[in-house]
Amino acid sequence: MMNTMAASLSKIDLPASAEPLLLEVADALGSTLDLDTSLRKVAELVHKAIDYQIFAIFLLNEKMQELRIRFQVGHAADVAERIRVKVGEGATGIAAQIREAVLVSDATESSQYIVTAANHSQLAVPLIHKNRVIGVIHMEASRANYFNEEHTRLLTLIASRMAVGIENARLHTRTTRQAKTLLLMNEIARELTSILNLDELLRHIAELLSRLIDYQMFSILLLDAAGEKLQHRFSLRFQENIHLKNDIALNQGVVGYAASQRQAVLVPDVKKDPRYIMTNPETRSELAAPLIYKDKVIGVLDLEHTKRGFFTEDHQRTMTTLAAQIAIALENARLYEEIARQEKRLERDMQMAHELQLRLLPPKNPKLAKLEVAAKFVPARAIGGDLYDFFSYSSSRMGIVIGDVSGKGAPAAIYAALVSGILRSHTPIEPSPAEMLSAVNYSLSERRIDGQFVSLIYALWDERHSTLQVSNSGLPRPIYCQGGKPEVIDATGLPLGLFDDATYDEFTFRLKPGDLFVFFSDGILDARNPAGELFGRERAEQVASRCWEMSAQEVVNSLFDAVEEHTAGEETFDDQTIVAIRVKGPSGKGK
Repeated sequence: MMNTMAASLSKIDLPASAEPLLLEVADALGSTLDLDTSLRKVAELVHKAIDYQIFAIFLLNEKMQELRIRFQVGHAADVAERIRVKVGEGATGIAAQIREAVLVSDATESSQYIVTAANHSQLAVPLIHKNRVIGVIHMEASRANYFNEEHTRLLTLIASRMAVGIENARLHTRTTRQAKTLLLMNEIARELTSILNLDELLRHIAELLSRLIDYQMFSILLLDAAGEKLQHRFSLRFQENIHLKNDIALNQGVVGYAASQRQAVLVPDVKKDPRYIMTNPETRSELAAPLIYKDKVIGVLDLEHTKRGFFTEDHQRTMTTLAAQIAIALENARLYEEIARQEKRLERDMQMAHELQLRLLPPKNPKLAKLEVAAKFVPARAIGGDLYDFFSYSSSRMGIVIGDVSGKGAPAAIYAALVSGILRSHTPIEPSPAEMLSAVNYSLSERRIDGQFVSLIYALWDERHSTLQVSNSGLPRPIYCQGGKPEVIDATGLPLGLFDDATYDEFTFRLKPGDLFVFFSDGILDARNPAGELFGRERAEQVASRCWEMSAQEVVNSLFDAVEEHTAGEETFDDQTIVAIRVKGPSGKGK
């Protein structure tokens, strides 16, 4: 037997004794926004007026059209957890469907009601807020015909107040949770962008995400280089790191579907979803969100739980928002790792290039009867564009070259190697200094490279006659010291590789014992101190004049020491090279 009654409060006539109860209910609902506390107080108050055996508050899942117990008294906990009531099913489902109270005198008299051992009499009243059913109050008693219309009127009034209280509490809970979620997501975003190690980042993502969603299984799958399958990159099972090798093709499984459709996928029950690939028999619910960077899917973030229906739409929204931040962090970390790999490879290449460049330089200085020779090259970077070399001619003659290629680093070093090769290719014909510069200029003009040129000094020492021939194509003029006094040598010229028809002057010097020649690149004169002052030619001449009686090697070392002292730790801007030659004296001084 069933009676229905519309919840029209204006027509409800209650005894005066019910008014204190309604005031207490209103006070209980208004005194706290904690939903569990409010419902427990209301259940206790209702029990004073109606001696029920079972009291339950069902809330409606509108998407699934299903009622689930939010609070209850009288059911075993495990039973209450499993109860699901479809709208239109039993007294509770009918009350939600027709939006009216349902009074069942004896549930055993009709098959449309859900009957247990102690619920012959049932009363279900819908919770309606702003014309929307949000749930149902359901009471049961073991004695038939226990609930009456007075109970119905009283519970209908209580339900009207409870609907408002429940929605207020739910709104407060949702707002508080959203605020906490936003703060935590902001914190997570900051933390994620600060981690550039990919493995560390993946572990941190798993840890941070657990603050938002209490998952049990976690995986990040990344799309392979071919863009055809998802590969497990990091996985946790009950907080234990595991290694999964099974790849998943796009459009396969829940994660493949999320990647191919570019949208989050929420699966309340994987056993009812044909897309699910059984990888963990304990899994009941799953949530997968694609990781999209610059409109390209790069992977999938996947969560699983052993509880059916564990993940919610709030979880899905959180995952979707967070996935965008995670995708950026992953790409930043992958880019950083790629750059780090490239830097290591470049470092190895530069080290090898440095070794090769050193091997292109003379392994040792020439040993001559009348001439001391010393040289030193310090590149501004791992490799540089300066060069020097010595070439043996017939009749006790030796070619000396020092050069400075435009620019620095690898391009300058390659160009310097090219120049060295051209110089050596012309050595067999034993050209004079001016002829050598013209020959190199011609060869470089045939292989002209935009923006590349070289400045060279080529000198030819004649051991038999103690003469030195010098031609210059753009390097600083060499220092020539006789008796400790530096002389000006007007040996200048145009750099090689710029002008096809350039010609070069040649100067000849008859040297005496003790005479000193110092050749150097621009990096020596252009070295700056912290105040921006150049080392300059005057300082170079002072050092050469002061050291003219020393050995050639001591002259080179003294010049480099003076430059280092002048720069006072400032970064070297240009390659630095010095070649010094000194005619030996009759006493053997300077050997």
